[in-house]
Amino acid sequence: MAQEIESRRIVVVGTSGSGKTTCAQEIARRQGCPHIELDSLHWLPNWTPAPIESFRQQVTEALTAVTWVTDGNYSKVRDIVWGRADTLVWLDYPLPLIMWRLLRRGVRRVGRREPLWNGNQETWRGLFFSRDSLFLWALQTHQRHRREYPLLLTQPAYAHLRVHRLPTPRQTTRWLQETWGE
Repeated sequence: MAQEIESRRIVVVGTSGSGKTTCAQEIARRQGCPHIELDSLHWLPNWTPAPIESFRQQVTEALTAVTWVTDGNYSKVRDIVWGRADTLVWLDYPLPLIMWRLLRRGVRRVGRREPLWNGNQETWRGLFFSRDSLFLWALQTHQRHRREYPLLLTQPAYAHLRVHRLPTPRQTTRWLQETWGE
């Protein structure tokens, strides 16, 4: 039986490759509300990051709705996103699982030439041989998130958040079912 839903503004965080976007899309579908993917606001054509002022303004405008689900770990808009959210879902999965998911997703995206935000596409070089490789990024940020998120979540500015720290995909699936049914 589904629980009573009090969450109206949900942010999904986790290391790149953990499944933030997929989880956020599923929550938005079940809740019947918009999904805002922060990557789509951040990345301009040719993998150019949006200027910080522009990015913050777009995020502010995107999160004016009564209900929404968003995903991303951008510290430069954390105050906006976490400040407006009422629920934070943290996909805190093991690093080997994340690396496997990154590999599988990356090979699929490159092989199929899947368009991402603003016409960007992943490449073999970018995937494996770049200093901006998502594999390196995941290695650099996984432990940092585990260290920083618990500290951030003790700050008074984020005391209002209901936090769901989910350590496995199975627990995420169970939480989704318990919360929204299906």
